[in-house]
Amino acid sequence: MNIWLVMLLGGLLTYLTRLSFILLLGRGAFPAWLLRLLQYVPPAVLSAIIFPEVLFREGQLHLAIDNLRLLAALVAAVVAWRWHNALLTILTGMLTLYLLQALFA
Repeated sequence: MNIWLVMLLGGLLTYLTRLSFILLLGRGAFPAWLLRLLQYVPPAVLSAIIFPEVLFREGQLHLAIDNLRLLAALVAAVVAWRWHNALLTILTGMLTLYLLQALFA
């Protein structure tokens, strides 16, 4: 299939998905309980993306000291806990991983 057609269809589906929520729910206010629940969606999605990358190697749990991604993630977690700044956390984690890989890989 042509890559441009795939990109166009993907963009159209994304737009329609977002538009459906705006049209269906855009006129009224969300209930308080739903707003509280929606606060947990970004951390849950981010965790689902990051944890497998950090904790698993070749399908096996890898919690050894030579897991550089785990070490970088721990440093990033301390930064996140201390400063509550997502950009600083991401940059710190990336820089830590880069330095660890330069030193030990």
